[in-house]
Amino acid sequence: MNAPVFTPGGKIDTAKTLKPVKVAVLTISDTRDEESDTSGDLLASRVAGAGHDLVARGIVKDDVEAIRAQILAWVGEGVEAIVSTGGTGITGRDVTPEAVRPLFDKEIDGFSVVFHMVSYQSVGLSTLQSRALAGIVKGCFVFCLPGSNGAVKDGWDKVISAQLDSRHGPCNMVELMPRLMES
Repeated sequence: MNAPVFTPGGKIDTAKTLKPVKVAVLTISDTRDEESDTSGDLLASRVAGAGHDLVARGIVKDDVEAIRAQILAWVGEGVEAIVSTGGTGITGRDVTPEAVRPLFDKEIDGFSVVFHMVSYQSVGLSTLQSRALAGIVKGCFVFCLPGSNGAVKDGWDKVISAQLDSRHGPCNMVELMPRLMES
């Protein structure tokens, strides 16, 4: 019998089989391209490394309509989770929250809280400069992380990966997927 692997706030039951999630990675940036997108590369590598299906990857400019269009296109294609990197800061060009929040059917308020708790351990008070957020768009989980490699590591490794792991207990977001569109 396999012993459970403990994670912050829970454990992974390695005796269970992982149910892969269809994940898309979106980089939001005016300055990055396929060659310089290190945070997108890092995130895509971690998604695939966790046993999930990396079904799409893209880069869009810091533009509200472009961000919305890409998210809605992937949702329409059956993507189960979208993880974005970039555009969550407080400068004039950072528009990810303004673009994504109106799309949410439900916001996952606790994500921001937990992300900031984790981020504080890495960058201290600089975490105040992030407006990371998450929610559900037509049955698809959408997580919006800052654009730095460190934020991607903190967000994926310490928060998102466990909740997208069907073996994580006491509960996880994967087990809720069939019920997200209930009315």
